Amino acid sequence: MERDSKILSAIAVAILVVAIGVVAYANFAGTGDVGQVLNDGGKVALEPSSSEGPVAAGKLAPDFTLKTLNGETISLTSLRGKVVFLNVWATWCGPCREEMPSIQALYDEFSHEPDFVVLAVSEDSAGRGAVDSYVHGNAFRFDVLLDPQNLVGDAYDVSGIPETFIIDRTGRIVAHHVGPYDWSKAEMRDALHQLIDVKEKETAKAG
Repeated sequence: MERDSKILSAIAVAILVVAIGVVAYANFAGTGDVGQVLNDGGKVALEPSSSEGPVAAGKLAPDFTLKTLNGETISLTSLRGKVVFLNVWATWCGPCREEMPSIQALYDEFSHEPDFVVLAVSEDSAGRGAVDSYVHGNAFRFDVLLDPQNLVGDAYDVSGIPETFIIDRTGRIVAHHVGPYDWSKAEMRDALHQLIDVKEKETAKAG
């Protein structure tokens, strides 16, 4: 059973990586239709997104405005033009805690990149204190947003945490993963670099 679970997880992540790469190519090629590229010939399909609803590939990511642990207000629309790694989690969630160090590693990898943002949205209802203690106790340095009313979870149709969404520079969801994952893996870093580099490639192409 454990072996089957690992295989299914590996397949889902492989699809996730391919999807990010395809979207990066689509943007660079100037097709302007992410959904068409993802579904052309049945070659790529995101899992577990559906063709309709807020988490579907190519759909605009629902906007939200939340406060960080430091009291700063962040909205998704204010990050337009950047690639956003959006993770929904909670301190009481074992799988969430399992993947948190890899999210920190991913953050460290892209810390020099101004066009990449990591947002970890906490669904803890216990309040700021519990989240703050956990985050600072583990020396996590990425932005943690407080969402005790699960506004993001509802807007993104989150079915179970952790869930992660990759949002491109135009504000569209290009990939979605359910469950914990080692985000520090080379294939994920490479896929995100491709997505971030789209703007630079377009500029070079135009020149």
